[in-house]
Amino acid sequence: MPSAHVPTPAPMRASRRASRRASALLRAILPTLVCFACAAEPRPEPERESWFRGIGPRADRTVFSPLELPAPNAQRAGSGAPGPGYWQQAVDYTIEAALDPALHTISGRAHVTYTNRSPDPLEYLWLHLEQNVFRADSIGARVGHRAAIGLQQASGDGVKLTDLSASGAPLPFHVYDTLARVDLPEPIAPGGGVFEFDVAFEFAIPPKLFRRFGLEAVEQGTVVQVAQWFPAVAVYDDAHGWNTLPYMGTGEFYTNFGTFDVALTVPRDHIVVATGELSNAAEVFTSEQVERLARARASTETIVIRGVDEVGDPASRPAGDGPLTWHFHAERVRTFAWAASDAFILDAAGLDGILVQSAYPKEALPLWRESTQMMRAAIAGYGERWLPYPYPVATNVNGIESGMEYPMLVFCAEREDEEELYDVTSHEIGHTWFPMVVNTDERRHAWMDEGFDTFINHYSRADWFGDEGPGGADPATFAVEMLAPDQLPIMTRPDHLPERLLGKTQYTKTGVGLVLLREVLLGPERFDFAFRKYIERWAFKSPRPADFFRTIEDAAGCDLAWFWRGWFYETGVLDQAVDEVIQPRDGRPGILTFTNRGGLVMPLEYEVTFTDGTGLRRRLPVEVWFQTDRITETVASRKLIARVVVDPDAVLPETNRADNVLPRRSEGR
Repeated sequence: MPSAHVPTPAPMRASRRASRRASALLRAILPTLVCFACAAEPRPEPERESWFRGIGPRADRTVFSPLELPAPNAQRAGSGAPGPGYWQQAVDYTIEAALDPALHTISGRAHVTYTNRSPDPLEYLWLHLEQNVFRADSIGARVGHRAAIGLQQASGDGVKLTDLSASGAPLPFHVYDTLARVDLPEPIAPGGGVFEFDVAFEFAIPPKLFRRFGLEAVEQGTVVQVAQWFPAVAVYDDAHGWNTLPYMGTGEFYTNFGTFDVALTVPRDHIVVATGELSNAAEVFTSEQVERLARARASTETIVIRGVDEVGDPASRPAGDGPLTWHFHAERVRTFAWAASDAFILDAAGLDGILVQSAYPKEALPLWRESTQMMRAAIAGYGERWLPYPYPVATNVNGIESGMEYPMLVFCAEREDEEELYDVTSHEIGHTWFPMVVNTDERRHAWMDEGFDTFINHYSRADWFGDEGPGGADPATFAVEMLAPDQLPIMTRPDHLPERLLGKTQYTKTGVGLVLLREVLLGPERFDFAFRKYIERWAFKSPRPADFFRTIEDAAGCDLAWFWRGWFYETGVLDQAVDEVIQPRDGRPGILTFTNRGGLVMPLEYEVTFTDGTGLRRRLPVEVWFQTDRITETVASRKLIARVVVDPDAVLPETNRADNVLPRRSEGR
């Protein structure tokens, strides 16, 4: 809504001084005030992208045209909500696995229960064998450094399947890169048919870190981080059928929700943390440590479960000989990860019934004494703003992996800088909401988890540091990044992006776009209602991009096709300009001319300052650019205009602020 600023009336003496100053200013700048643009050299028409004004081969489309989204159906409604026919598969795992720390190998057996809730009979299953990416002949290895997160040096034979059977009968299977097709004795019936099978496997932990897991030698032992490690059934959904994109490194994962019962056998001197709740604490901790854990769950302060002075002390582990088996149980999770070490310090605290804990070696001190409280702060903030944390445990692990997320468990490597540790901790635990609860297809749409997480991270810094500061997703600051000549759309598949564009598009540009949508275009109340509605609708389900776009429009009550197209599907830039000022005279009002010179459109806000020091501000909706990229505005005042500024608060991702002001800065005095 337009508003005007009028100075508060002053005493007569001050008023006369102000009048003299205004007269002096008027005499000084009068030559340029008659007509800013008329007095200047003629300006060329702005260059127009062919799609923007409907010129050229795409004349049927403008930036305001409706998006070409999949037609609504029984599974996915036009509102963006799951439809009455929405379905998704369920896959439950019972796993027994063992770590051999000397050989750095893991062997295991999984009993898998697959429930086919789709309307289709399934003649075969696909398994992810992600350890095969380490084979020298894998797609990921051969793409190598060309990928954003590439495999620089392949090593190992991948995963070996030592048994694949159902009710004792072998199941035929065929391995293709990081996938295996399992042929079934008969189709799994639609609408709830169940198939159970067993798979035994073994693999070597690679000697070099390849994002997401690995091992690190530390002073008091070894830290092992294990993820994407067991044969997992691929997703079969209504959008793509079987999702069989290979694992190459950049695209993370897209999996089914299920229940996990996992037994991990490790040396007695190791401590294990994992996805899920530990169900046999009395068998793997000392009685004193069990008591400390109970106190920690009820405490807002951090309680040390095993301290630095206890690491290496046999008394800090249960008495006896041989390995110990740790039992974990997790429900409604999309995968399972774990970490084990003989060097772990362990501390914990509680938050509304959640056990928040950190596991780290001595090398992480003293910084990691704050890790558990950082996790508590981030979880509390996200829970208040978006959705309460839905799991009973949250664990932060320090090791070789720089930053990666799994249900109830995150890996963070930072050991020196408080800001860096909080940022990576809040980012990784923020992934609980995207994609652990809102189950994103990360192989195709990394922006729907990394970008959404970057957005919620922007507001999380205040939970620890007390003020937002630079949250990392500021639209005005990001504008310069949009000028690079090699841009690709956010909608690009992550495995197709070069390293220089992965963070820029999937993380930052997406996060910036949502901050822009919240702070400038919709406003916090309107945006927050719609964003929470998206989370509520798709919690523990699997949305596609169209579901997100439609839900926000449905719940916010507006057409945002121009924003989705410009920001997510295209690579245009924003360049609004004030091109001409004609001063009022002979009883006629002043006239302002504005142009949109870039491919993006945004609402137009401008501020006019008059020569007497008063001013006015107006905001025009984005719809003013429907039919033209050049508009005029009438200034209903006879006062002479001293200055006009577009985007006066610098909240938009303007790529050329030099043309946001008249007189131009080089022309001004």
